[in-house]
Amino acid sequence: MAGLIILIVLYLVAIFAGFIAPYDYEDEVRDLQWSPPTAIHFSDAAGFSWRPFVYPTTMDFDENFRLVRKTDTTRRCYLRFFVHGGTYKLLGLFNTNIRLFGVDPIVATDSANPYYSRIYLLGSDLSGRDIFSRICYGARVSMSIGLVGAAFVLVIGLAIGGASGYFGGLTDDLLQRLCEMIMLLPSFYMLLMLRFVFPSNMDSVQVYFAVILILSLLGWASFARVIRGMVLSIRKEDYIQSARAIGLSPARIIGRHVIPNTMGYVIVATTLRIPAYILGESALSILGLGIMEPTPSWGNMLQKAMDITELNQHPWVLWPGFFIFIAVIAFNLVGDGLRDALDPRRLKA
Repeated sequence: MAGLIILIVLYLVAIFAGFIAPYDYEDEVRDLQWSPPTAIHFSDAAGFSWRPFVYPTTMDFDENFRLVRKTDTTRRCYLRFFVHGGTYKLLGLFNTNIRLFGVDPIVATDSANPYYSRIYLLGSDLSGRDIFSRICYGARVSMSIGLVGAAFVLVIGLAIGGASGYFGGLTDDLLQRLCEMIMLLPSFYMLLMLRFVFPSNMDSVQVYFAVILILSLLGWASFARVIRGMVLSIRKEDYIQSARAIGLSPARIIGRHVIPNTMGYVIVATTLRIPAYILGESALSILGLGIMEPTPSWGNMLQKAMDITELNQHPWVLWPGFFIFIAVIAFNLVGDGLRDALDPRRLKA
């Protein structure tokens, strides 16, 4: 149940990313690159405040005439909810600019020393983009790619495994040899090889579906073999023999009587398979072969963490990895729970 709650929250964040994120994923302020997480205050030298606030950042010159960031502790920028921000499409349908939270903008600015009133809950990246906002938008890719990839494997595995187990004979031999060929291939190296087959100039949407196709092509074989074994057992049942005797077509028997009896395993296996697709997309994106900038995914946001210097100086670049870890653990918890709940031996007991 804890894993299910976490997944519900993550998918809500993905669906309402534009509303929850204070800034657009492309909104950058170069002067604020690698800003640490913003401190939220309730009191300062001026006294206590019931309204949380942050301090603005200004650009100034130090004694060596280098431009540096400074925090102006004499001015408060109050945290507000349901503020107007950048325009986005709510649920992909409605144009709106209402954001869940934001901070008061600085009205008066000095052209020589501009002020920036921004809230970076998890810090900013090399381009001065809010990491929290990009994690919200990145959840759309990372959390959906597992579902879509698992759905592709589900269709392919059920079709091939069901046909192999039901028909047997030459059909079974050919399909099982195909499964074994796929399973013999080293998955990660095949992942890289298949990615290089696609052109390098694809846009983010094309790359998204290319990654799903690659992961699906590598993942269906083991699933199909298990379905085949279950169908071999099910096809000997009396109700299957009765369906054959009354003249039902093989497609109808498989679709109406065989496949539904594998659903307990299918649901559990699909739930436990989704984390592999999240990790597969992350691995490709970290290597620069997956979702490309500026479109965020949790994987490509971790590219900077590959640089030990950046990781040492800006440890907040690891936040996307934390969300990948949480999502994978949550899916495994839900899968384990479903496996226990759907275990026929437990149900009989």
